[in-house]
Amino acid sequence: MFQVAELDLDGARFDLRPAPGAPPVVAGEVFVLVRLRGRPVASLTGTVPEGADPATVLAGLARQRLDGTAGSTPPPRAPGREPPPTSVVVATRERPGRLTAALDSLLAQDHPDYGIVVVDNAPLTDATRDLVTHKYAGRVHYVREPVPGLAAAHNRGVAAAGGAVLAFTDDDVIADPHWLSALSAPFAGDPRIGCVTGLILPARLTTPAQILLESHGGFAKGFTARTWDPARPPAGTAEPLFPFTAGRFGSGASMAFRADALRAVGGFDPATGTGTPARGGDDLYAFVRILAAGHRLHYTPDAVVWHHHRETPQDLRHQAYGYGAGLTAYLTALVARRPALLPALLARLPRGLAHARAMTARRGDGQGGVPGEHDAQQHAWPRELSRLERRGMLYGPLGYLRARRRVRGLPLPWRTGEATR
Repeated sequence: MFQVAELDLDGARFDLRPAPGAPPVVAGEVFVLVRLRGRPVASLTGTVPEGADPATVLAGLARQRLDGTAGSTPPPRAPGREPPPTSVVVATRERPGRLTAALDSLLAQDHPDYGIVVVDNAPLTDATRDLVTHKYAGRVHYVREPVPGLAAAHNRGVAAAGGAVLAFTDDDVIADPHWLSALSAPFAGDPRIGCVTGLILPARLTTPAQILLESHGGFAKGFTARTWDPARPPAGTAEPLFPFTAGRFGSGASMAFRADALRAVGGFDPATGTGTPARGGDDLYAFVRILAAGHRLHYTPDAVVWHHHRETPQDLRHQAYGYGAGLTAYLTALVARRPALLPALLARLPRGLAHARAMTARRGDGQGGVPGEHDAQQHAWPRELSRLERRGMLYGPLGYLRARRRVRGLPLPWRTGEATR
């Protein structure tokens, strides 16, 4: 078990605090987000001995880690620009407890102009509606989407939201107070940016399944800001399927889109995503559609959310299978929706398949692993989970076709919906 905390360094001073909702740090193993004067720059793990001061021990480890590296100086902030009006969309289904913590964190954002839309996806009870309309009345807008699936719920949120930027997160995250400002500010600085993604870190590491997922890399994409430009694709073999290597760009728990750009590409494919036979891929599909339309995609580690990873081995097995299924499901969706992309995909497929095989290869014995080195590519991943990912890849196209039959003829909801922000 790892405690989860964040440590802010400022010269000789340091400030250690637990991750949102976590207990104070005591002796034992700790996973730490390291900040320099507020800017996220690294993650690490350390052991606090009995009787030692946790802040002093972890600050020493952090300084050793950053000494002589680029991380020893915080990256410069972009020129100050007020972020554009933004809407946050949270899709949920029968998890009012988790949703409460997420909404409380979203209502504490430092963004100057934003609204929140909760999309209740194919609800079985009135629990979510009652929570939002009573506890958050006047502060959070509630809408219902009867068609099951994360992408359909997100599309309903697109219809209900009126912000120039549309941000999306999950009901199982806690957002850093600066998350929304950091996620939306890049749109003000670059009119060609169509999508921005952010840093996703574990809220808890209390079970072997959570630790294993995070030691495999979790959802984090590192601590270096990056912009992908379809007019200047990456050189070399690091991204052999670009722009189809969408998993490198970010994840759906922390993403934002320029509203006009997202609507212009048709939003999310409702035959993808959790809650459909496709099992996932809705965020990946949207990333590639935005890039294929000529927009830039930007990743910023300044936009931090803390994600509650799945807790049991069975949860992790389902997740591994869903990763594989979502990957090939979204590729199938691209070809089905945009046949003009097929030649580019086929040209990259041989190297891409080799890359996918390497990414699902067995690393270590998978019996635990140590989270914290998200860019080391030495994560433990047991043979069983690699095998499940590959089985999911084989299933993904079939899952997508099944899902697409279910939503055939479903209109884009914003063509008739009213924006509320």
